[in-house]
Amino acid sequence: MSDLLSSLNPEQRAAITLPDESALILAGAGSGKTRVLTTRIAWLIQSERVRPAEVLAVTFTNKAAREMMTRINTLLPINLRGIWIGTFHGLCNRMLRAHYQQAELPQTFQILDSADQLSALKRLLKSLNIDGEKYPPKQVQYFINQAKEQGLRPAGVDANDPFSQQCVELYAAYHTQCQREGVVDFAELLLRSYELLARNTEISAHYQARFKHILVDEFQDTNTLQYAWLKQLAGLSGAVFAVGDDDQSIYAFRGANVGNMRDFEREFRVRHLIRLEQNYRSHGHILDAANALISNNTRRLGKNLRTDAGCGERVRIVGAATDAQEALWLVSEVRTLSQKGVPLDQIAVLYRSNAQSRALEHTLVSTGIPYRVTGGLRFFERAEIKHALAYLRLIENADDDTAFMRAVNFPARGIGARTLELLNDTAHQRNSSLHAAATQLAGKAAAHLNRFIQLLEALRAQSQGLRLPDAVQHVIDASGLIEHYRAEREGQDRIENLRELVNAALAFVQEEHDEIISALNDETTPLSAFLAHASLEAGDNQAHAGQAAVQLMTVHAAKGLEFTAVFITGLEEGLFPHQNSILDASGLEEERRLMYVAMTRARAHLYLSFAQSRMLHGQSRSNLCSRFLDELPEQALKHQALNRTSEMSRAPRHGAPRTARASWTQQASSQSVTRRIQSEFGARQSKTAFGFYIGQTVSHAVFGNGTITAFEGNGADTRAQVNFGRHGAKWLALSIAKLQPATSR
Repeated sequence: MSDLLSSLNPEQRAAITLPDESALILAGAGSGKTRVLTTRIAWLIQSERVRPAEVLAVTFTNKAAREMMTRINTLLPINLRGIWIGTFHGLCNRMLRAHYQQAELPQTFQILDSADQLSALKRLLKSLNIDGEKYPPKQVQYFINQAKEQGLRPAGVDANDPFSQQCVELYAAYHTQCQREGVVDFAELLLRSYELLARNTEISAHYQARFKHILVDEFQDTNTLQYAWLKQLAGLSGAVFAVGDDDQSIYAFRGANVGNMRDFEREFRVRHLIRLEQNYRSHGHILDAANALISNNTRRLGKNLRTDAGCGERVRIVGAATDAQEALWLVSEVRTLSQKGVPLDQIAVLYRSNAQSRALEHTLVSTGIPYRVTGGLRFFERAEIKHALAYLRLIENADDDTAFMRAVNFPARGIGARTLELLNDTAHQRNSSLHAAATQLAGKAAAHLNRFIQLLEALRAQSQGLRLPDAVQHVIDASGLIEHYRAEREGQDRIENLRELVNAALAFVQEEHDEIISALNDETTPLSAFLAHASLEAGDNQAHAGQAAVQLMTVHAAKGLEFTAVFITGLEEGLFPHQNSILDASGLEEERRLMYVAMTRARAHLYLSFAQSRMLHGQSRSNLCSRFLDELPEQALKHQALNRTSEMSRAPRHGAPRTARASWTQQASSQSVTRRIQSEFGARQSKTAFGFYIGQTVSHAVFGNGTITAFEGNGADTRAQVNFGRHGAKWLALSIAKLQPATSR
């Protein structure tokens, strides 16, 4: 027993040796929560408080469940037969297999993954003659899953508009179809398991008597239904050991309810709330900055991380004139860290939005630094970018069959598999391209194909004479890709990536202008040159398996990871915090938690950077630095400003960085970051347009009050982005919008 507890700190030891009752463990970042969970299980078994079969432990990923089982086996090398350790879905599947009859399922029921569920819904829509464009399958899928995660069957869903009413009917029809086919989706696993326990007192009494101790990892990420399932499983007498960190709750968009922690504390009459505040990851200045930041959230249970590792290096705040300069500085700093012995795979670059990776990837490729996009795809490999490039390739070369097959029915335009099979056969017989064969087909099969051909011809004609970035923008808008992704649950990220493709085209024109002019003499168009560039970057500088590489990822993807050095980029109002959260209290608190998670990934080096101007939709927009920077303590910070000393010049591919040998100096002033930026780059009012400035509160006749977050364009074409809270962010032409400064009351 002493071996289990000997190396623990007092808070960890107190948590592990708690009496047999429900408890809430607030486990801060890097505080050893997995160790506490596994040691608690080992201690309970070794002290003979429970048998292995009386323990159930639940987590969110199969990897975490396997790690938990491995650690317990290491701590307690005995037969653990009968213990239940797994994910919510895995444990619910196990329960339903054992009670399939009571759950009204066939013994051999199959599980639909997300792709299978979407296919099933497409079949359903087709069988009911429902317009898939009016009711996009992905949107229907989101509606159904969201209802299930709230514990609702069709009869319990509020439908206050025609679209919702139709979705409720589709939910009911989908449920009937799944019952007939003997299949369940992921959300159904949990809902059906919850209903099994709620409706069968004998079964629920059996599990409540069996599992004397229930342990839950990442409790802050539980949704409404998962918490309800846990309550059914525990009953009145079960001891639930909930481990989580409300300061790291960042998955509200997936249904996570951080309020479950407070509800648990109240409903389970928790007497023991233990805070694990000893951090074993980060140095003191990093923790001081993170603690100060998160203290601005009001809806938290509260804790303060500490470390015995010393203060370490101060957190560096770096301001750049442009996003391109920010990327060049970052690459230069990565080289410096590498030369000092920090492995490349211990350097992480984090960003709020996936679209930000494009400029960073381009600079890393240009300088020959290997990188890996973690938890996602490299920019030019993302599906939405490949779709857009397919349309652009067809404008340049109508006979590109690979591009034709990718674009012909995306977004869906009623061109089915049989039509495409006929088209392929015709092309083969005539020894022609698919495009040429499509013009030869007749009858019903040809109607939708002809509309696609007409769309391509219109795009080709309308793009003639446009600058490359404008042509890319037009194709993205006119192809229907933007409207398609607006209907998706997480489509905003894809739309931002498509907008970033316009920036990529603009950057290409600016950087490769001489080469384009030279190529035009060889009858190569700017679009053709850009498409070649995209293909080269898609396949260039990808780190080989096992090769050390800089890690690029969104902050969401970084949850649970740690690195020696962390760069958090794009710390600007409207970007981080995101524009959709700025005027919403709960949204802003989640953004701050997201920033807290990002900061606490760093062990020794933490860099926070922003750009005064950033490219958006092919135009430069001015930014105000993130409010989060003003919430950090000066004593933990080291300020740097990048001052361009010469014009940026091109460098050979894979050569030295294209930096203008930018220099940066420490700023000793105790001014706030915002004031410092004004002194370095000019007062805020110098960036005004039509008398307005970024950060100003304005009033609109329709949308009410909002905050200006960005400008783009010049003169009479100037537009302002205004965040109107519940109405969202709007781009308004200042010459016609009739905005007024909001009057204070």
